[in-house]
Amino acid sequence: MVQYNFKKITVVPTGKDFIDIILSRTQRQTPTVVHKGYAISRIRQFYMRKVKYTQQNFHDKLSTIIEEFPRLDDIHPFYGDLLHVLYNKDHYKLALGQINTARNLIGKIAKDYVKLLKYGDSLYRCKSLKVAALGRMCTVIKRVGPSLAYLEQIRQHMARLPSIDPNTRTILICGYPNVGKSSFINKITRADVDVQPYAFTTKSLFVGHTDYKYLRYQVIDTPGILDRPFEDRNIIEMCSITALAHLRAAVLFFLDISGSCGYSVAQQAALFHSIKSLFMNKPLIIVCNKTDLQALEGISEDDMKLVMEMKAEAMKTLIGQGGEPTNDEGVLLTMSTLTEEGVIAVKNAACERLLDQRVELKMKSKKLNDCLNRFHVAMPKPRDQKERPPCIPEAVLEAKAKKVEQAAEKQKKLERDLENENGGAGVYSASLRKHYILANDEWKEDIMPEILDGHNVYDFVDPDILQRLEELEREEGMHQEHEADDDFEMDGAELTPEEQEALAEIRKKKRLLIQQHRVKKSTAESRPTVPRKFDKDKQFTSERMGRQLSTLGLDPTLAINRARSKSRGRKRERSIDRGDQNGTDDMDVDGNQPNKKLRLRSRSQSRSRSKSRPPYEVVPGEGLKDSAQKKKAVKLAEKSHMKRNKDARKGEADRVIPTLRPKHLFSGKRSTGKTDRR
Repeated sequence: MVQYNFKKITVVPTGKDFIDIILSRTQRQTPTVVHKGYAISRIRQFYMRKVKYTQQNFHDKLSTIIEEFPRLDDIHPFYGDLLHVLYNKDHYKLALGQINTARNLIGKIAKDYVKLLKYGDSLYRCKSLKVAALGRMCTVIKRVGPSLAYLEQIRQHMARLPSIDPNTRTILICGYPNVGKSSFINKITRADVDVQPYAFTTKSLFVGHTDYKYLRYQVIDTPGILDRPFEDRNIIEMCSITALAHLRAAVLFFLDISGSCGYSVAQQAALFHSIKSLFMNKPLIIVCNKTDLQALEGISEDDMKLVMEMKAEAMKTLIGQGGEPTNDEGVLLTMSTLTEEGVIAVKNAACERLLDQRVELKMKSKKLNDCLNRFHVAMPKPRDQKERPPCIPEAVLEAKAKKVEQAAEKQKKLERDLENENGGAGVYSASLRKHYILANDEWKEDIMPEILDGHNVYDFVDPDILQRLEELEREEGMHQEHEADDDFEMDGAELTPEEQEALAEIRKKKRLLIQQHRVKKSTAESRPTVPRKFDKDKQFTSERMGRQLSTLGLDPTLAINRARSKSRGRKRERSIDRGDQNGTDDMDVDGNQPNKKLRLRSRSQSRSRSKSRPPYEVVPGEGLKDSAQKKKAVKLAEKSHMKRNKDARKGEADRVIPTLRPKHLFSGKRSTGKTDRR
């Protein structure tokens, strides 16, 4: 678990922003109105409150900065030295000390001016003291402005530091630049460290995490270290030195035996011997990398001798309980991050060595004795040389076998079992139709066409088609029965020869009329409409119709009279009864001696318009059932308008003329207190 989270440190404002924040808060959170007519005690209290509130805000802000930044003497030595390497411990403490001094000075200033305000004798004197107090506080903050800016830069950099837990299981990778450290951490963790073919690509510590035997390990990639005096090393190298010095971890010292990193094996061995004091009490593994370019057996004798010397030094970290090295396995390993050969072996060896060491240290601790006193492990001793295998009764074995058989019978056969029985994957094809619910199981495997006669078959699928077909056939049978009863067509079987000839003539004439009608209908748009009086051919006269019906043996009298009654127009005649109904006085006039004025009057009355429709008469298309329903609808409509008309409110049909620029809002000078429309 990470003990230090530098990302939660509050942002440190600059000196100017600090002053703006505090003074703005004082202005918003304290009263702002005071008059010289107030009692002097009230005026003093007003300004004393402002001074105290400002001092309290400054104190809270500065205290937050001091408390949230870590104290180098109280945190883990790894973080203490790392911050010292990155930021210079003296400058860091000096900046925090200046912030603490500023906090004390502001408290002292507020205390002094509150004493003076207790004896202020006027509004002007109290206000001057308040301005002086706030001004001195702001001056103090301005003087520590550089320290605030320095602490903000440190906060931003600390927020970007990796989250390293100094107390958990850790694997530390070190060595010369460009020997494959970052490639190794990318292979065994999910970290994404930049890898380039030049030195010092990694300029800071990078952290990744990996698992081994269900335990989480953190892997730290350190920048490259050069073989030079301690005083000449830069900040990048000192980050690696700090991690090696303070983290209890398994150390992987990477060795480039191919020399492609730009440094020979002798230079890398010199670096190993110069920093070997940092490997004390830590599991150490020498990793020979880039074996795809140069195998370990193919290096020169001098280089091999140097490698063996480093191995001997690493063996000193592998001490058993008797004080002697146990074995040399897992001390010198080879791998290639390019081909990934041996990468997992190196990771497993480092994790195993670290785990063994941590368990051994815990076994030596005093806390373990308290726990061991509570445990007792009983180990039974054999009483003779006779073997006694476990004895299970036959009845129990039979019951188990029977239970297994019953379970096998009840077990449903799965598609996987069918697949294994019928040739396995790629041979067996599961049928998706065998679970169809049909009236006949033989229909399940029938192939149903998708397209038939240019139509999609599935568009016409109806699950109730059989039931509907039966209903349709039943309805068709009923129609046929009715048609058989009402059939008026003569089949001619029971007619005399003369009647049969007449029937044939009628049917022939009917077909001719249908054909003529169809021709006229097809040419109706282009054919002009000709009035009946211009019919020169006399095709539509009643005499012709009578002759034709007579030739067919039919009596045309009734048809001719009916046609004449429809075609003859009725003359308008004025009756005395109608005059009475219209409320006229024509009854006093002798109908046998009409004069000109009477004739004109009767003609005007005959041409008068018809009576208007009653208000509740139903017009076709209104959607109302009868006159009672229409009467009710009209009454409801009038009732809905009544309240709006009573309140003199405008409706949907009222005319609206909006006032574009009302004069009372855009003219004249506003008096005091009339600025609320801004």
